[in-house]
Amino acid sequence: MVVMVKDGSIQIEKLELGPFGTNAYIVICQKTRDSVLIDTPDDAGVIMDRLKETSPKFILLTHNHMDHLGAFSELRSALKVPVAAHPLDAARLPSCPEVLLNDGDAVPFGNIELKVLHTPGHTPGSLCFLTDKYLFSGDTVFPGGPGATRSPHSLDQIIKSITEKIFILPDDTQVYPGHGDSTILKKEKAEFAIFSSRPHPPGLCGDVLWLSS
Repeated sequence: MVVMVKDGSIQIEKLELGPFGTNAYIVICQKTRDSVLIDTPDDAGVIMDRLKETSPKFILLTHNHMDHLGAFSELRSALKVPVAAHPLDAARLPSCPEVLLNDGDAVPFGNIELKVLHTPGHTPGSLCFLTDKYLFSGDTVFPGGPGATRSPHSLDQIIKSITEKIFILPDDTQVYPGHGDSTILKKEKAEFAIFSSRPHPPGLCGDVLWLSS
């Protein structure tokens, strides 16, 4: 567990779990101790231990891939809080969410509000969550590139999501992705500018990197 942010208003913890090194995030309102869990990759007991001194309000899912859902059923049963996901990813979850989130929605808990960004490309219903200068990007954007895509159309879609929904945010926005390290938006914007200035093969997709693809 790593504490990414801690001040008088908010605490953000990252837990890297499971065989694919998937990140779960716990966001805590410091004033009320209300919390939300973003993604459920594995090791339910570890996540529950971190939540026990808070009052969980939601399980939020960035998308429906199984490396983000290993502890889903156990956590859902134990926490008894609403699960929230995008309608386009809901059908492939282990069980139906109570809350369907769409672009522009808000998830309030304690004194914090998470804004919902629908960012399709990695999956049709991929979501990011934003509060203040902190963006939980799921598998939409990582340090150095977008999330993996299965077709050129999906790559076009994820780049559209990133440029129209994420790159409009301030340069100092901290990006907390679904795997690996965090990044800062200014760096990603600069590297994408290099990517977009070069020609690319028409079939480009898969694991794309801004500086070398």
